[in-house]
Amino acid sequence: MSIRYQINAPLTAAQVADVFKSAGLKRPIDDLARIQRMIDNADTTVSAWDGDQLAGIGRAITDYSYCCYLSDLAVRPEYQKKGIGTDLIRRLQEHLGDEVSLLLVSAPSAEDYYSRIGFEKSERAFLVRRKK
Repeated sequence: MSIRYQINAPLTAAQVADVFKSAGLKRPIDDLARIQRMIDNADTTVSAWDGDQLAGIGRAITDYSYCCYLSDLAVRPEYQKKGIGTDLIRRLQEHLGDEVSLLLVSAPSAEDYYSRIGFEKSERAFLVRRKK
């Protein structure tokens, strides 16, 4: 298996929704127009490819100067536990540089993963939930 990584590669809503669905992310996977807006309005995407198949994706919103919100990290189950998620994050951090902090909201089932790869848990986050 030879994984190729790309920053801001062209992505379709169907490709991304399929990765979200297979990875178990709760996203509006049946609303491809909304998924496409999520892709189009992201500041940075990092994608992992096995040939023509999208194996994993990181999607981020950032000012490229101080902070970056990693809004999605998803890897197909058959590619998990091979370091791809960690590589997606590392490549995003390299792209952003040392001045930018990385933050995210974790699913409860992923908290151990993020702690294990170097994220510090914060108790100071606040959230206003979306209505749709």
